[in-house]
Amino acid sequence: MTEFVSVVCGEGIATLLLSRPPTNALTRQVCREIEETAVQLGCREDVCAVVLFGGHEIFSTGEDMAELQTLNTGEAEEAGRLFARAVQALAAMPKPTVAAITGYALGAGQTLALASDRRVSGDNVKFGATEILAGLAPAGGGAARLARAVGESNARDLVFSGRFVDAREALAMGLIDEMVAPDAVYDTAVAWARQFLDYPPAVLAAAKTAFVPDPALGRGAEAGGR
Repeated sequence: MTEFVSVVCGEGIATLLLSRPPTNALTRQVCREIEETAVQLGCREDVCAVVLFGGHEIFSTGEDMAELQTLNTGEAEEAGRLFARAVQALAAMPKPTVAAITGYALGAGQTLALASDRRVSGDNVKFGATEILAGLAPAGGGAARLARAVGESNARDLVFSGRFVDAREALAMGLIDEMVAPDAVYDTAVAWARQFLDYPPAVLAAAKTAFVPDPALGRGAEAGGR
């Protein structure tokens, strides 16, 4: 039983819903629940694609700073590992995934979105690799995922500055793939996911695996999980 992460399924599409109002800030428990739920969804034969959704208000503002400030060094390191496992579990799901992004996707929240195969955003969303503003570095491979999406130069600018990016700039630099009206975000993500309903699950899984880098090919190989 999970408290902050739930799954809604219908007609082959699963929605992995984050629900920790008001900001969907990521605690250690939330990260455990994301990992657990993502692994379970990856094994479900009745699910062909997954929508990652934080609700109609806010996708996620990132790590829960109130919790982080209470942790000792060992606990903070464990929290980082839990987040990295949650991100990897999302990226490794053997099904097409799409993040439906509303409100804000900041810091670790932005990294969650980057773990999806596609990102749909409202035209009023704010993005940012904001960890540096709290004296932190991006966790969970966030900087590397960002660089793969927007290019290393853009990623360094965003990570070093911690500045906010509006949806139009995010679309132009490749941080998101589609920008729509705020009320259309979830439906647009579902519509993208529906196109895979008639595809054999094994073929979809193999297609996704094809993006995982092969060590034998060296550093030039395509990176998986975006």
